[in-house]
Amino acid sequence: MKKANETGTDFEKLTAMQDWDIDCSDIPALSDEFLAAAKWTVETPEKEQITIRIDKSVLEFYRRMGKGYQTRMNAVLRSYAETVERRRARDQA
Repeated sequence: MKKANETGTDFEKLTAMQDWDIDCSDIPALSDEFLAAAKWTVETPEKEQITIRIDKSVLEFYRRMGKGYQTRMNAVLRSYAETVERRRARDQA
């Protein structure tokens, strides 16, 4: 694990936080532009099994889509992460 002085992150404090203590106010909202740019990828990167808390209504929404709902959830998360990274790179340029 990286130390706080390498990344600026206080991992000890972060690890001790509860989900509801995490402030996500600086994360950009999903826009129509983001959703229009979202795409399915054929790439199958290595997966890691985790435990995650998802709002029940969100999980039900994806489950209603049927088989492959976890793959769709992952695709949305990947697309969002790529969009944020592109924006950060653009803003730093």
